Amino acid sequence: MAQAVDKRTTPDEPLQRVETASGEGSAYRTYVISFLLVVIFVLLWEGLKLFGRANNYEIGLFGSTINLSIFNNTKLPHTYDIIKAFGEPAQRNGPPLIQELIKFGAFTLGEAVLGFAIGAVIGFILAVLFAHSSLMQRGVLPYVIASQTVPILAIAPMVVIWMRNAGVPSLAVPIIAAYLTFFPVTIYTLRGLTSVPQTSLELMQTYAASQWEILFKLRLPNALPQIFTALKISATASVVGAIIGELPSGIQDGLGIAILNFTQFYNQSPPRLWAAIVASALVGILFFSVVALVERFVIRWEVEESL
Repeated sequence: MAQAVDKRTTPDEPLQRVETASGEGSAYRTYVISFLLVVIFVLLWEGLKLFGRANNYEIGLFGSTINLSIFNNTKLPHTYDIIKAFGEPAQRNGPPLIQELIKFGAFTLGEAVLGFAIGAVIGFILAVLFAHSSLMQRGVLPYVIASQTVPILAIAPMVVIWMRNAGVPSLAVPIIAAYLTFFPVTIYTLRGLTSVPQTSLELMQTYAASQWEILFKLRLPNALPQIFTALKISATASVVGAIIGELPSGIQDGLGIAILNFTQFYNQSPPRLWAAIVASALVGILFFSVVALVERFVIRWEVEESL
């Protein structure tokens, strides 16, 4: 006689199903909203061009004339011209522009990832030091904050020269990317490490837990959401830093030089420059998405381990 199968569910299973359905619905809404934002942006882009052409690129306002020539085809090409530019040769008898941009984007992304890793490690170490030493926090944190007031365009050429004199010119661009990465990681990680519940901290101290045990078993799990928020911000910032760093370094294989070259020939083919800008944005979005995907896996794993 066959045994009856127990189909009863544990108390947590309905909650898990609700959380899964909620997560899927949230992801679906995110995709829909993102698509709608792109559509609105394209309509606004084309609407501005139509508005400028309808008014002969001039409009009177409060007794003065406003020049709307920025909306003409030379300065603001149609979105479909930008899309078409991806399939056209980047140079005469050369490969399609999209192929060149993929190669440049991969190179820039590699530099950004290296700079992201360097900056994240430096930022995390600084945050741990600040969380455990009020003297370090009061003495060094103001300089960390002040470092972000210096324009990256002023720092980039100096870093390139320093790295060239040090014999490691290949590290110039990653270090510039790391400069934009370490600050968010430092601030957000410090906030997460120091915002642990006081009762939990006192309980760990009651059990005679060491500072390392408190760090890895209490502070770090508590700081994970803030850390990943900082990493998502830093992911896009590292791509920007890599592109800016490529300009004074003379690197010929990244998106920075592609943007610079297409800027020089902007009057001849504006869509190419905009295509390079779109490619740069997509690289940043790709990096952000990877970090967000890792966040979903790590945070879910951390929650499941705590149940």
